[in-house]
Amino acid sequence: MNDIERPGAQEWVPAGADIDQLRSAARDCRGCELYKDATQTVFSQGAATARVVFVGEQPGDQEDRQGIPFVGPAGRVLDRALEEAGIDRSDAYVTNAVKHFRFSRSGPGKRRLHQTPDVAHINACKPWLEAELAILDPEVLVILGSIAGRALLGPSFRVTKQRGTLIPMPSRDDEDFARKAGFMVPTVHPSAVLRADDQDTAYAAFLADLRIAAAALA
Repeated sequence: MNDIERPGAQEWVPAGADIDQLRSAARDCRGCELYKDATQTVFSQGAATARVVFVGEQPGDQEDRQGIPFVGPAGRVLDRALEEAGIDRSDAYVTNAVKHFRFSRSGPGKRRLHQTPDVAHINACKPWLEAELAILDPEVLVILGSIAGRALLGPSFRVTKQRGTLIPMPSRDDEDFARKAGFMVPTVHPSAVLRADDQDTAYAAFLADLRIAAAALA
């Protein structure tokens, strides 16, 4: 089977699994071609009882090496903002829309450079995110960046227009996979803060969005 014909992750997602079982099963996922070059699947960190869920884009270089999401530079930005916003890290579950690192190699030493996942990668990995959110019962779901927003809200999502707003989730009687969360709060990915020309201003805006999420948890 070539990469175009790959059916996505669904056949690797075990029915009735808990979070730990999903993490274990995801190690063997071959739902798209990204597994070939990545060091490992980077699934999630946090308990199924977490009050707030953060959904990012994909693992970065350090996450790919360590197997844990948000442990690189963007993770440090997120940790700082969580502390300043008053969100207990132990109450948070962090994951990504795409579970493998997509990158290219360039320059001396062939440094690994981040590449944005394609729509095909988002769709291939979506069964894992659906399975996670079917188990989790968060009060708030924080969307970190455009890739996560498109995975959760569809192709019309624009982080610049919707960031910092409280978006009610579908009712709990709805069959949508994310029905259990009370609100979604879109914001930028913390890596956008690091790329900004004015990092102080970008960080302040990011922190303001997380304070909206924190207020919804109060």
